Amino acid sequence: MLQITNLTKRFGGVAATNDVTLTFAANTLTAIIGPNGAGKSTFFNLISGALKPDSGSIVFKGEDITRLDRAAIVQRGIGRAFQVASFFPSMTVAENLQAAIAAHRGQWADLTHRFPRQGVRERAMEVAEMLGLQDSADVLSANLSHGDQKLLDIALALALEPSLLLLDEPTAGMGPDERWKMIEKVQRLWRTQNLTLVFIEHDMDIVFGIASSIRVLCYGRVLAEGTPDEIRANPAVIEAYLGTPDAEDDV
Repeated sequence: MLQITNLTKRFGGVAATNDVTLTFAANTLTAIIGPNGAGKSTFFNLISGALKPDSGSIVFKGEDITRLDRAAIVQRGIGRAFQVASFFPSMTVAENLQAAIAAHRGQWADLTHRFPRQGVRERAMEVAEMLGLQDSADVLSANLSHGDQKLLDIALALALEPSLLLLDEPTAGMGPDERWKMIEKVQRLWRTQNLTLVFIEHDMDIVFGIASSIRVLCYGRVLAEGTPDEIRANPAVIEAYLGTPDAEDDV
């Protein structure tokens, strides 16, 4: 589904991504891991069109999207949720979702109307239910818990009907119980919505618990890729990121 070839992005003298070549098959659940500063968020920024690479290519479903703008990339079927949730805090959950859906469908006039079209309302509630937000539909987004705000951010990405969903640290800022509730919902989305899902995560219990494959970035380069068992046993990954088994809990 996604082919990344020799992707490089520099900021001054620093290569945030350095000759990265990776492929992502359809309907897989892949984790991107690596130490802080490894280039993980830059990698997502390049795929989603927030940044343009200095060199290399990004091919999605057979089409070169390297130089497309963000709106065109979204229309092609790539959605992204952010490490810091992004939404309109003065709007309710339903209003946020309705605005995203109307804009995605090109129904710009609906954004200024108090009552959106029936299909938009129905789709907004459908997406809310996917994330367990249906009971909070009329709650101001600013008043949601941190975990529900993260869920709303994912819901906004889903409202754009992606076939590839990028999640940048979906459990950031959450306690242990809240993290696993989030991950259960992410897994359910992946299984039920026919998605290809790529996520950045620092919690190794989550990564090794749910990912079907793992890609490791370090100083902008691909350090390793493989199954959870292969990554857990990789000496280079242990030295650069995981540490010894005794130290793993501190990562």
